[in-house]
Amino acid sequence: MTRTIVASATREIVIGFDQPFCVIGERINPTGRKKLAAEMQAGNFETVIKDALEQVAAGATMLDINAGVTSVNPNETEPGLLVQTLEIVQGLVDIPLAIDSSVTAAIEAGLKVAKGRPLVNSVTGEEEKLEAILPLVKKYDVPVVAISNDETGISMDPDVRFAVAKKIVERAMDHGIKPHDIVVDPLVMPIGALGDAGRQVFQLLYRLRNELKVNTTCGLSNISFGLPHRHGINAGFIPMVIGAGMTSAIMNPCRPQEMEAVRAANVLNGTDPNCTNWIMTYRDHKPAEGGAAAGASAAAPAPAGGRRGGRAARAGAGAARE
Repeated sequence: MTRTIVASATREIVIGFDQPFCVIGERINPTGRKKLAAEMQAGNFETVIKDALEQVAAGATMLDINAGVTSVNPNETEPGLLVQTLEIVQGLVDIPLAIDSSVTAAIEAGLKVAKGRPLVNSVTGEEEKLEAILPLVKKYDVPVVAISNDETGISMDPDVRFAVAKKIVERAMDHGIKPHDIVVDPLVMPIGALGDAGRQVFQLLYRLRNELKVNTTCGLSNISFGLPHRHGINAGFIPMVIGAGMTSAIMNPCRPQEMEAVRAANVLNGTDPNCTNWIMTYRDHKPAEGGAAAGASAAAPAPAGGRRGGRAARAGAGAARE
């Protein structure tokens, strides 16, 4: 069984088909969050600290850390800021981290200070990225997210995306990196713009699990971009992708509806033995009276934006942050 091991200084997590779904908290990412970007540039990490603690309290398995505050000279600004952010967060929480950057120098700077075994986010099928990132992954003996796009962009043909994923896995093996340390992102597209986006992902997940035998992840809320009541779509999508074989996702754990879907899927998928975690989490749960919660949710304006910009911006998926 494929198992991807990530770790902090004190805690090890296994991502795998026989493991509870790995929730990678997305919130520490200034892309699309002007206030957070301005704070981080000014050396103010109050929101970073708040987001780190809240996501862990909400049930995150890992935290994604991105410090891409500007597109101006990122090679100069991002490495130092990413290091500072990583050091602050790993001093606060004991769960593993994902180092999220499109800047190679920032990834290497982060790997030098990260404790344990972080997840590198990410490498694509582009030759330049493969040659820059894979040697770092081998040198520091860490797992890496492999995004299924290359120099040609994101294909709408799931077979092409599978071929890109296979290429990355094979190139990683050439560097001595085992497939269990490759976590493939099949690229979730917005269902509002592409009607078969869901079916594409389910088809890809089946092949990635059974043919490449790799773990998988995604930017979960990309699926609902542009739609009202996005969290309802996200919550419906979660058990479907888990059932299709996805083993982790970069998402907002502070959304109770979505975390409830994760925990329910773990129960139904057999990765919450004896329903232990479900019972501990919800034994004192009191449902809203008269459907008030659902009514309030439906009446609320749809949040602008979408998920973490790092991968979406790099891959061109066009999803904005929630």
